[in-house]
Amino acid sequence: MLAETETEIVSVPRRRVVQGLVAGGALLGLPSLSEPAWAQPTGGDAPLLAGTEFDLVVGESPVNFTGRPRLATTINGVSPAPTLRWREGDTVTIRVTNRLSEPTSIHWHGILLPHSMDGVPCISFDGIAAGTTFTYQFKVRQNGTYWYHSHSGMQEQTGMYGAIIIEPAAGEHIKADCDHVVLLADWTDENPMRVLAKIKAESDYYNMNRPTLLDFFRDVGREGLAAALDKRRMWNQMRMNPTDLADVSAQTLTYLMNGAPPEANWTGLFRPGETVRLRFINGAANTFYDVRIPGLELTVVAADGQNVKPVTVDEFRFGPGETYDVLVKPAADAYTIFAQTMDRSGFARGTLASQAGLTAAVPVPDAPQWLSMSDMMGGMEGMDHSGHDMAAMEGMPAVRHARTEYGPSTDMRVDMPRTNLDDPGVGLRDNGRRVLTYADLVTLGGSMDLREPEREIELHLTGNMERYTWSIDGVEFGESTPIHFHYGERLRVIYHNDTMMTHPMHLHGMWCELENEDGAFQVRKHTINVQPAQRVSLLVTADAPGRWAWHCHLMLHMDSGMFREVVVA
Repeated sequence: MLAETETEIVSVPRRRVVQGLVAGGALLGLPSLSEPAWAQPTGGDAPLLAGTEFDLVVGESPVNFTGRPRLATTINGVSPAPTLRWREGDTVTIRVTNRLSEPTSIHWHGILLPHSMDGVPCISFDGIAAGTTFTYQFKVRQNGTYWYHSHSGMQEQTGMYGAIIIEPAAGEHIKADCDHVVLLADWTDENPMRVLAKIKAESDYYNMNRPTLLDFFRDVGREGLAAALDKRRMWNQMRMNPTDLADVSAQTLTYLMNGAPPEANWTGLFRPGETVRLRFINGAANTFYDVRIPGLELTVVAADGQNVKPVTVDEFRFGPGETYDVLVKPAADAYTIFAQTMDRSGFARGTLASQAGLTAAVPVPDAPQWLSMSDMMGGMEGMDHSGHDMAAMEGMPAVRHARTEYGPSTDMRVDMPRTNLDDPGVGLRDNGRRVLTYADLVTLGGSMDLREPEREIELHLTGNMERYTWSIDGVEFGESTPIHFHYGERLRVIYHNDTMMTHPMHLHGMWCELENEDGAFQVRKHTINVQPAQRVSLLVTADAPGRWAWHCHLMLHMDSGMFREVVVA
């Protein structure tokens, strides 16, 4: 299952290597290239800041990820930003000075804190004006792997993100000899607002896998002319594209691992015989990554900072905002850390090596797959649509579509969503590898609140690809009103995805406890991927008074309207 049959050795021109190394340090604060990775507690290229008092300066610094110089939004002159190491139980004080010509902010992703410290402009505070300093101060109430990023404009896309490691007050439960942060991101040389404008004008502008005439002839060969014509007619009538898995692709994006593009080959070192902990963080603005290390089994031990029952897989997918801690036991000298994008247009890549300079074969990216009928129709796929298949409909959840879902912001509604958590998603189904699913994850210690929910809130994730608008219940953020939680209540939240794209939904300030199909506790997370035509259920305890953000963590979706304010009072 771990064998890789299609590999190639990557030959890297020296000029591109130098560009990548310079980019990883944002030209400033670059560590010595000869310094062993294990001499750096995080194992990454980002500087490490530890303790309880921090000074962070937001500014602009030159970078070069692609051969073309650009300016990035940086913290203390580097992108990724410095890795922050805290200790559970401490109170941290973080002074953030803004040297940009525009407002900025820092959101502490997944961190439990007072709402005034959450860092979302116009929701929890006013933002940090140009030339001013804002002081964040809060008690650290958790441990594990987290991250931080700007919540202002497109600054996250332009380089403003970094890792957080929180040491447990009672000592580390997860035992490892070596510890590396693997922070994945994406970068574009274009102005992100220009990228959004292009997609607004043509939603599949960056789609590198549009159906072609050759695809049609292949369908004819496999399915016959009539079936191939029916298939094309169906997609055309729905005005949907079966290959539109990502809004932006390698046509504009460069995929980064710890600030290094694939040619630069970020390397984390280990000593033979060590157990290595890899703290994977998806800090990308718009990219889902499928991660594997050919030749190594991955034992997942934590999800979103919470320890889980160890589960061994070959591969996992994670969306923007999610984190996974993985243990590996390397036996050979070098292994490729391979993170291909969901649309298969590109990849981030690094190396685990026993000494500097070693490399391993880099896999050929998998072939892109089309969305299936179940990704469009959910539980209706495969049913008898004559109207008489009542047995197949028994047990399916009742669907309530709000009146607002029938407006111009919605081009699709799913009436019979699927509820399975054991689907790895398009591109990962039946690929011959063991792929992690939410059904595999079980948080140690179980639920934090055993009360039954007092009420239920259902949110429909909606959009219109032709107009490139994204919304909740057909209403974009600018036209919406806040969602109200009663302080202290236990409630059930249902995500119902009426679109053909996967949405990483992030609720600020509170944990989400995902339920399985039987209604039992599954896993505790702060960011939950909701697949196309899928309905998932989670429980939330409204234990954090104040105003909070709730949104899709794909930046372009959030910016285009898939965002809500939550008021807990």
